[in-house]
Amino acid sequence: MSDATITCPKCGHAIDTTGLVTKCPECGEDLVAVLQNLGRIKRHKAGLGRDESATTHEFIVRTKGLVKEYVMGDVQVRALDGVDLDVRRGEYLSIMGPSGSGKSTLFNMVGGLDKPSEGTCFIDEVDMAQLDAFELAWLRCRKIGYIFQTFNLIPVMTALENVTLPMIFAGMGQDEMMERGRELLERVGLGERYNHKPFELSGGQQQRVAVARALANAPAIILADEPTGNLDLRTGKEIIELLKELNDEDEVTIISATHDLKMIEASDRVVHIRDGKVERIDLREDLDIDVRTIDSMIGEH
Repeated sequence: MSDATITCPKCGHAIDTTGLVTKCPECGEDLVAVLQNLGRIKRHKAGLGRDESATTHEFIVRTKGLVKEYVMGDVQVRALDGVDLDVRRGEYLSIMGPSGSGKSTLFNMVGGLDKPSEGTCFIDEVDMAQLDAFELAWLRCRKIGYIFQTFNLIPVMTALENVTLPMIFAGMGQDEMMERGRELLERVGLGERYNHKPFELSGGQQQRVAVARALANAPAIILADEPTGNLDLRTGKEIIELLKELNDEDEVTIISATHDLKMIEASDRVVHIRDGKVERIDLREDLDIDVRTIDSMIGEH
């Protein structure tokens, strides 16, 4: 993936960037407008690999024949083997599978963190494989929010600073960043903890900060990789309820890799991955999940 080259309109300095540089290193000129204009020109010129067929518009994610191969010494490993998957806008989708099944690799494809060996992955009708480094950074920053099992907060930053970090990359102004950051922390129930650093927060509170950070730039998709994996039952249930609330009220598409039955209970569909292939897809109403046992376990703690 090649960088985009932009020119500062004030001093004429040429800068190679993947889309994350928002100020000229020579004179400090704000380059957000230049980057946005470049993105518009590139999208108009290249069409961003759009698939405009009439049947695609209800889907936010589509994969066609997705293959990913890794070479490990003399061995070629096929982590994904022809995955076809359509995810509807506003859907809550859970992905399940044993270790090594290809869940993480599929997440990396959908999140724009890796490119397929074969096949295509469309995000909002855009073929990810056709994007250059700048366009891919723009899409990841504005379309996708990430939640990780281990929170991945920056230890030296406060909750507010962690939440507003993606907004800096998006070129948001300081006042707007601070206002939105506080609003998001209020939304996840941490309005009074905005100035606390991660070591001053519980695991559940840290994951709430991570949820707020994922929402920083109002993404269309949230990718949640085992978001309850490091939490106790009660706290995990609270995070699941928060994600479900965002899904219901804001129509954010949630795609989660999980083994948590409570997460599956909240899902619209459950995709089972095995040996790099989609083994089957279950509708929530077709699954026999008794979460009352889990609720009683939570009540005992």
